[in-house]
Amino acid sequence: MKLAILSCAPNAYSTRRLKEAAELRGHQAKVLNTLKFAIDLDRGSPDLYYRQKALSTYDAVLPRIGASITYYGTAVVRQFQEMDIFCANTAHGITNSRDKLRSLQILSRHHIGLPRTTFVRDKKDVLPAIERVGGAPVVIKLIEGTQGIGVLLAESNKQAESIIELLQSQKQNVLIQKFVAESKGKDVRAFVVGDQVVGAMRRVAQGQEFRSNVHRGGVAEAIELDEKYRETAIRCTQILGLRVAGVDMLEGKDGPQVMEVNSSPGLEGIETCTGLDIAGAVVDYIAAQVDFPEIDVRQRLTVSKGYGVSEIYIPEGSKFIGQTVVETKLAENDVNVLTLYRGAKVIPNPRADRTLEPGDKLLCFGKLEAMRGMIPARTQRKRLPVVQELDTTLVDVSDDVSSDDH
Repeated sequence: MKLAILSCAPNAYSTRRLKEAAELRGHQAKVLNTLKFAIDLDRGSPDLYYRQKALSTYDAVLPRIGASITYYGTAVVRQFQEMDIFCANTAHGITNSRDKLRSLQILSRHHIGLPRTTFVRDKKDVLPAIERVGGAPVVIKLIEGTQGIGVLLAESNKQAESIIELLQSQKQNVLIQKFVAESKGKDVRAFVVGDQVVGAMRRVAQGQEFRSNVHRGGVAEAIELDEKYRETAIRCTQILGLRVAGVDMLEGKDGPQVMEVNSSPGLEGIETCTGLDIAGAVVDYIAAQVDFPEIDVRQRLTVSKGYGVSEIYIPEGSKFIGQTVVETKLAENDVNVLTLYRGAKVIPNPRADRTLEPGDKLLCFGKLEAMRGMIPARTQRKRLPVVQELDTTLVDVSDDVSSDDH
């Protein structure tokens, strides 16, 4: 395999380790500066130039896109995708995760545990918003901050109001988030590769610092995640459209509270404290995908008109509650159930005798008209105006439209 590692920091620990891990496995690996690409567009012939020369052939790309170059970096990744080169993380997934507000908006509809969060613009809305998340102390976050930068703790409502007013005066967009006191300056980082957590650590803040990031002086220790935390980390990664991610969670009294999903997670902290070859796990996953790629049906599948992918919610009172998958007669209506989502659990290819419960979600492929008939009238009225969003209830893939365009 010939692997391109997109990075503006060739000497950074993570970049060096990924290159080393690839070469130890007999692969070719080259670090390419993301900002040195030129993107050429022509009818039926997307192309890339690197340092004024036509780019040579690569089997796969591993993006390490910094926050400061998100727009150009994702444009380069998108071009690789259009050239049919496997990308460990897609441009769409990187964009979803980079914007804290957008990522939380997407996760919130999937019953993922989150600290209560609000986003306001008008000064008059600030104090009511603080009260809605439970009152001070609250955490104030810049939407695109990284490594703990732009994360502030406000001990009182007045202090929070002053901080938000100052940040907004500097044209900064901020989130107001409930302070999860029981986490006590600790958080959990799960490193997800594909559909597995390949390593996990607990980070503990030091002294008066409430941020537990290693870059802020936090101390890391290796841990074994329980099933609920593993499932949450994997599902968050999949929901946002990523394959390689670091998922940061607080240990709340009601279980995992997801703070952030990082599309370019650092390797130094987690490899040092766990002693695991995380870089090797990433490279092995990419190599396996190059040999036998998974297909994103929403993005790549070409089908007959009227067929597509649908996420069907089973609300309280639905006629399907208590029925098994086979009793719903979906198969008879040319609808195949691909995955069942139950809380934080992901059940691929559910058995025909599995009984449906309130709150279940079914990811299905088949006739769109048949699936529309399953949505209660109230849900249809609520969701139909937003059919152009990627994470909507119904997605018609009959025209083979890329998800990055939605």
